[in-house]
Amino acid sequence: MRNGIPAALVAAALAMLAACEGGTGPTTSYEYGGKSAGQQPGLRYQFDANGDRVWWLTRDGVVVKNVGAMERTAVTIPGWTWVKAAWSCPPDLALGPSGEAVVTSNIVPIVWKIDPKTMAVTEHALVLDADTDKDFGFTGLTYSSEQDAYFAVSGNLGTLWKIDAQLTRAEKVALSGPVYNACRVAPSGRAPSQASGPAVGLCVGGPQRNWRVDVALDDRTGYVRGTACTDLAWRIGQLAMTDQ
Repeated sequence: MRNGIPAALVAAALAMLAACEGGTGPTTSYEYGGKSAGQQPGLRYQFDANGDRVWWLTRDGVVVKNVGAMERTAVTIPGWTWVKAAWSCPPDLALGPSGEAVVTSNIVPIVWKIDPKTMAVTEHALVLDADTDKDFGFTGLTYSSEQDAYFAVSGNLGTLWKIDAQLTRAEKVALSGPVYNACRVAPSGRAPSQASGPAVGLCVGGPQRNWRVDVALDDRTGYVRGTACTDLAWRIGQLAMTDQ
């Protein structure tokens, strides 16, 4: 269960979405910008327990399905671009504090926010405090209510970032070791306090391995443990639905 919602209910909702997407056996052909001659499964999904909705990130944008009604809304994301899975983990979708959906690109440091009521989309080019000479995006994203901030990973660079809730700045967290090919990130309770002050625990995962990262917030450093989290199973909404 997640937030009191049975996993079976989530699975049923996703099955309905898959049916709406057209077919039970789509191929997994990927092209630049998510364009493809064939079909492919959704990239990521999040279940909004408060609104009883599933947010599904697909190759063409976002599909929002009301679990309790036969309502399905397709949201186009103007300017959204990403590269195929052969070169990177897919982009991600996270839900913010007010129920908004935030979508990343896996090749540029830009995020798109979808208003949960109007479905209006706004684009947010993040101001970076490091790596401005590199081309990268975010392959994992999660919101931390304790910190009122998002945490994001870049699988290609193996880096971790803290993004303010207003989606204006991304600050790089100096890690004790890289997290290459990281495809997802999720809060994992409170980390042990660091000498510099309070810390937050994160689970970071990829196709081959997982990490536990304890982030000291005062000096923006993170200690990477080469073992998977044991206190938090990956939540349904953080799983990648790809051909990995």
